[in-house]
Formats: sequence, structure tokens, C-alpha cells
Amino acid sequence: MTVEPIRFLALAFATADLLFEVDAGGAVTFTAGASMRLAGQSGEALAGSAWARLLAEPDRALGESLVAGVEEGERRGPVAVRLAFEADGGPRFAALSVFRLPGNGGRVSCALTATDPPAAGARPDGALHDRAGFETAAQVAIEAAQAGGVELELALIELQGLARRKGELAGPEAEALARRVAGALRAEALADAAADLGGERFAILHRRGEPPEVLARRLVRVLGAWLEPRARTLAVDPAADPTRMMRALRFAVDSFVAGDGETAGATSLSEVVDLSLRQTMAKAGAFETLVQARRFELMFQPVVALSDLSVRHHEVLVRFDRDRSPFAMIRMAEELDIIESLDRAVADEAVKRLRADRTRTLRLAVNVSGRTIVSPGFLEMISRLAAGGDLADRLMFEVTESAVIDDLALAQKHVQALQAMRFHVCLDDFGAGAASFAYLQQLSVDVVKIDGAYVRELVSSGRDDAMIRHLVGLCRELRVATVAEMVETREVADALRRAGVDYAQGWLFGQPSREPVTAIAGSPRAAARRMGAVEQWG
Repeated sequence: MTVEPIRFLALAFATADLLFEVDAGGAVTFTAGASMRLAGQSGEALAGSAWARLLAEPDRALGESLVAGVEEGERRGPVAVRLAFEADGGPRFAALSVFRLPGNGGRVSCALTATDPPAAGARPDGALHDRAGFETAAQVAIEAAQAGGVELELALIELQGLARRKGELAGPEAEALARRVAGALRAEALADAAADLGGERFAILHRRGEPPEVLARRLVRVLGAWLEPRARTLAVDPAADPTRMMRALRFAVDSFVAGDGETAGATSLSEVVDLSLRQTMAKAGAFETLVQARRFELMFQPVVALSDLSVRHHEVLVRFDRDRSPFAMIRMAEELDIIESLDRAVADEAVKRLRADRTRTLRLAVNVSGRTIVSPGFLEMISRLAAGGDLADRLMFEVTESAVIDDLALAQKHVQALQAMRFHVCLDDFGAGAASFAYLQQLSVDVVKIDGAYVRELVSSGRDDAMIRHLVGLCRELRVATVAEMVETREVADALRRAGVDYAQGWLFGQPSREPVTAIAGSPRAAARRMGAVEQWG
């Protein structure tokens, strides 16, 4: 290497700890700086070796993509990488930058600067983030960029041809391709904010200013001519609230994954915010219309006593479209604080069903959002419905944890008011949220429903078995009954019975249906239920 390129290199990477040059084959041809500190060996020992061996194995594809993608006269990086050489028993990190000097025979100049671990943290295996991991990394990147005055863009990328290429490969070759794709996209991202959205769709957050066609061209250069990438970018407003930008980013990604073109006309996340708001308000209006017109259907799923498999009551489930889960619509209604209208309507329809039952043996449990249970209006409505006095001990309210209860003291007051009307109250999905034990401590509920995530793995997970047994013991001391949901096998039902759980619900005993059932097939008390015998809650 001549003196001028070395000076040029020094000027380009003046703050680097280790400078080195690599040839077209990836071998080190020149080093300067703290090689012992970052590589654990002298510059002379590094000469002729594969430069990518300086990096920890999960980050080699990232480093190789950075080098392969740099054009003459272009500088790329820095990107955060883990070093292969570890000191003090732990991983070491560095910022890697590369520069292809003009007229330097195709060689690439590289610089490593020791750094602290990145704030967001790359995945240990060097793979791309999933949706949740991407949002975490993106939020860190947005906040850091705003603090440092860096402008960002969200790039939505479709790698056409990737699925076909994967189909042509198998075993190690397919795994190598996955690593190269991850490395190529991570090399473009800031703070490791790169995600695999499924199929051929990906997202990255990177510095603003590069046209999408340049990004696409570089991906072809790194991955191969078989690739036909398409990319579009959305600018991140540098002055906007990070939380607002994250909501817009989430909406843009959801739209891209769904392929519905919702954000096709937008050029920035600020415009996406407006699109998101308009769409959300339209959905909210449609939801309210459905509820007001009662364009929903009630379904009934039996809850049985594990002692004798008798049907004790039915949970009322709402369906706007019988073939689709209402989860997304209900979650949206909770986020927009319009869920109370649905809770009121379902409770009203359930009461009508109870009063239509001439046998007076039907008992129903309806869901109530954490937002609704603290509403004075909801309590007043239930008080009016109960005025006839014929609903006592036949109606239960299951308070869900999907929306946080902000005022536990008020919620407890309303729980006690419902109990004074001789309605039972259940704490639903216990264990699904972080506040479960706080709710159990402060709400005097009659029943606790154990979240299905613990129940389904009961036979194979000793931890879940121990958790349920201890919860049952606690509930017995509090004089609270227990219900397990998502019971799908006899083995799980037997384990729950041994653990002391009182009631169970799940496909083993019956799927949601239009009409309540009077007995479970095979129950020794089926005949009594058909004759109209009255059962109690407890």
C-alpha cells in the first residue's frame, strides 16, 4: 500500500482502534493499530488470514455484507458487531466501518472501534428480529436518532425470488442463504433494527437519504442476481413524539404485511399517522354501528364441575362473524375506550336469555373489560336489569385482564355492589397479565379462571403444575373457586382434578355453540340435568 492511500485511510478512520485492508478474496493485506486489543494477535499474524474471523460467528454475515455492498468511493457503517476475541470472560463489541478507496485495486479499507454493548442488542444468533423485537429495537433507534439529530427512514422491502431460491436449496445451503439475507439486511439497518415479517417481506430502520432503488441494487450485489427486490421508504419525523412514531411504524408494517395498500400514498410516518387515525375512526364507527344494531351473535361454552362433569354454567362468547375470532375487534375497542357499549349490549342480551329460560336452571357468565368494571354507568345499568329479582345466583361477570384496571379501589367497590345484587364475579385469565396477583389481593372475587397458557402444557410442564397447585391452595384459603380454561385432553383434566381445581372449560367438554347444553356426554349426572335439576355455583 502506498503512502497516500494510508494517509487517506487515516483521515477517513481517524478515530478507529484497528485499521486493516482486505482484498477481493477477503484476506487481510494490511493492519495498523490495536490488533492485540481487538483481535488478540499481532498485525503480522493477521496478514493473509480471513478478515471475517475477527468477528463472532453470528455477525460474520453482517460484516461480509457490509464489505460486499460498498462501491468505489463509498463509505458504509458504522454497524455494531461482536468480536471473536473475548476478554474478561465476556463478549466484546465494536463499530465496523468500511471504505473502498478509488484506484486501490478493489481492496476495501476497514476500521474497528471498540464500543460498549449496543443499547437495543442484536439477537445472539445473528438472525433478524421478529415483529416484537423489531419494535423494541426501532424505538431505541428512534429515540437515539432524535437525541443525536439523525434523520431516519423506515424501509419496507419485498425480496421477490427469495421463496423460489429457498425451494431450490436444502440443508446447509438453505441455512447459509438465511444467514446471508439476515446479514445483508442488518448491514443496512441502524441499531440492528431489521425484521423478518414473514414470506418475502422485511423491514429495516436506517439513515434517511438513500433512494429505495439504491438499496435494492445493493441487495442484488450482495445476495445475487436471482433476487428482484422492491423497496419503499417512509421518513421518520425527527421532531415527532417517539410513541406517536412507533404507532405509525406499527400501522405501516401491519399494512405492508397484509398487502392492503393502506399506506401506499404516504411518504413519511407522519402521513401514516393521519392514515392510521382515519382508518381507526372508521373502524370505531363501524364497531359502534354493529353494537347498536346488535349485529352480533351469542355463543355458549359449558363450564363443568371436575368432580362429576355436571354442567355448572356457560360462558357467553360474542361473535361478529362466526368463523373468525373477535379478538382483534375487541382489543381495538378496549384501546379506543369504546368497549363498554359492547359489554352493556352482551349483558343485556344474556339477561334476556336468562329470563326466557322457564326452567330457571340456566346460568351464564359474561365478560366485562377492566375498563368497564370501573364505569358507574355500567353498574347502574346492571342494577336496573336486576330490579326484577329473578336473576340472583344465575349471572356471573368475568373481569378480563386484557385492559388494565386503573382504579382498583373503585373496581372493588363495584365488585362488592354486584355481589350485593347476588351476582358472582370472576377474575378471568389469571396469570396472563403482570397484575394478576394484585387484582386477586384487592378484588374480593368469587372465582378465579386460570389462563389457558398454563393449562394446555400442564402434563408436560412441572412448573405449570406447581403454579396451579399453589394457586388452588391460595384460592381455597381465600374461599375462591377455581376454573381452568382450554382443557382439551383427558390427561389435563385428570391433572387438574388431582390439583384440586373445581371447574373446567374447553373443547374436551364442548365447543362454543348457539344453544347451551344441558349435560356433557358421558357424565354420570347427565340424566339429572336433563330432568332440570338445579345446581349451585359453589
